[in-house]
Amino acid sequence: MPNKKNQTEVQNLTDRFKAMKGMIMTEYHGLSVGEISALRTELRKCGCEYLVVKNTLGKIALKEVGLEKVNEYFEGPTAVVVEASDPVAPAKVVSEFAKKYEKFVVKAGLLDGKILGVAEIQSLASLPSKEVLIAKMLGSMKAPISGFVNVLHGTTRNLVCVLSAIKEQKANA
Repeated sequence: MPNKKNQTEVQNLTDRFKAMKGMIMTEYHGLSVGEISALRTELRKCGCEYLVVKNTLGKIALKEVGLEKVNEYFEGPTAVVVEASDPVAPAKVVSEFAKKYEKFVVKAGLLDGKILGVAEIQSLASLPSKEVLIAKMLGSMKAPISGFVNVLHGTTRNLVCVLSAIKEQKANA
């Protein structure tokens, strides 16, 4: 019979896994507490959690959620980044951290039920953030209207220039 502490931990992990949109599995072996704390701080800024998970408990929680396909990545010292909103931001943070610390290894990711390899996580990290994409889209939507207003304004400006030229011509005559 499992002890109460492990049952509570499995239930907490199950709840987090149900609420997540994506997850990045990492290996943290060899990092100092300060380095892991710095990573947690950066991930908290983008609304994510960095959880050190016991492999057995993580596998049980994944089974309860129906994500057994990622069990193979729960070997060795495993920690997961759990995100519930924007998948790009944590991928950027994790990729930058992996470049900075060689001992930090990205194993794989999970996004909307699909397993992502390390290369896919890095390409996800190269995407602009959600806010930047929204701003670009709004700019694209606004551009035709702005162009139309400029065309209308140009016609008015040309009319004023013609009237001004006629006024100067009559004043000189």
